[in-house]
Amino acid sequence: MNCIILSIGDELILGQTVDTNSAWLAQQLAAIGVACLAHVTVSDDQSAITRVIKESAARCDVLLISGGLGPTPDDLTRQALAEALGVPLELNASALETLEGFFTKIKRAMPPSNKIQAMLPRGSNAIANPNGTAPGIHAEFPHPRCHIYVMPGVPGEMKPMFRDDVLPALRTGSSGAVILSKTLHTFGMGESAVAELLGPLMDRKRNPSVGTTVANGYVSLRLNSRFPTSEEAQRELESTEAGCRTALNALIFGAEDESLPLATSRLMGNRSVTTAESCTGGLLSKLLTDVPGSSSFFKQGWITYSNEAKHDRLGVSENIINVNGAVSEPVVTAMATNARRLAKADFALAISGIAGPGGGSELKPVGTVCIALAHMASDTSRAERYSRSTVSARTFLFPGDRQMVRDRAAKMALTLLRYHLLNQPLPF
Repeated sequence: MNCIILSIGDELILGQTVDTNSAWLAQQLAAIGVACLAHVTVSDDQSAITRVIKESAARCDVLLISGGLGPTPDDLTRQALAEALGVPLELNASALETLEGFFTKIKRAMPPSNKIQAMLPRGSNAIANPNGTAPGIHAEFPHPRCHIYVMPGVPGEMKPMFRDDVLPALRTGSSGAVILSKTLHTFGMGESAVAELLGPLMDRKRNPSVGTTVANGYVSLRLNSRFPTSEEAQRELESTEAGCRTALNALIFGAEDESLPLATSRLMGNRSVTTAESCTGGLLSKLLTDVPGSSSFFKQGWITYSNEAKHDRLGVSENIINVNGAVSEPVVTAMATNARRLAKADFALAISGIAGPGGGSELKPVGTVCIALAHMASDTSRAERYSRSTVSARTFLFPGDRQMVRDRAAKMALTLLRYHLLNQPLPF
């Protein structure tokens, strides 16, 4: 069984809205062994939608359509489907009753324009939509035979409709291989270095396959396991994941939607952290406080952008700044040490750098960032818990524009903390 996914909407064509529906639907299809032939996007133009429906239905067993089922004049999918099938639109009494019941339930009068949502191509069936006003549509294109499923474009309506009604029907008709996927995330090494460590795991003839993608400084591994049964696909996927984790060790910080801040926070236990930032301007603090429940481990943060602020707020010696420069390991060491003492935190992270576009020099070019991590010295008494620190500081050179430098700096600071919590040295 094969399928084409059709997304409809001017906002998609113009790039005003990202088409997440197609990606999600493709993942669901892969999991039941339905091959996806193409993703197609069409504007809110009836003739264009009609043409693409006819062309797509002639090429596939199943056509999944999302969007264009609303009550406004630019919602033309049902009209285009009827035109493609060569049948008129007819009022579906059951769909109208459900639609009126929806408005009764929310204690609002149904606008006359909504009645169009109960109009279906002759011979088609309504698909229940308990989460919105627009019912879905199931129709059959006769020559060659193609099942067409039309769903709302709103993800919160489309996904439940697909899971509850469309997916069971597709699963019954599918006899292809099962494709299971998993994504693992790394930070700190470039894509080529990660690929070298993975070695034969990235052989393109291998099943499960392992590929890499890069986004926002992260190098992610995409594992795809294609086998006749879900049990075999799952077993081989787990084996390949174990191989990747052995090859990359702690470089892998999370899977699927797990973020670097979340992965780091899970290692904190009952310990606390504070931040002292210059060039990142609070970005590190934001990443930490993006984590739900961050009040349990995040103490406070300082944004000491100027030299005066570093001295006045954190007590960094003017002599240290004058001798070494604001972007230096001695300065971030003092920032982290003093921030940890003032906040009475278990850890302190400090950042100072040159984010650009100006301010660089031959000795310290744009992208130079110094990061320090302070923690309690091993021989410290309880009374000296916060007054004495052990500090590790590193200087990095991050590529890219101002935004990229700041982003990479904040993520690298989290990475320093994460490796310390794992009691492992940085592998780069």
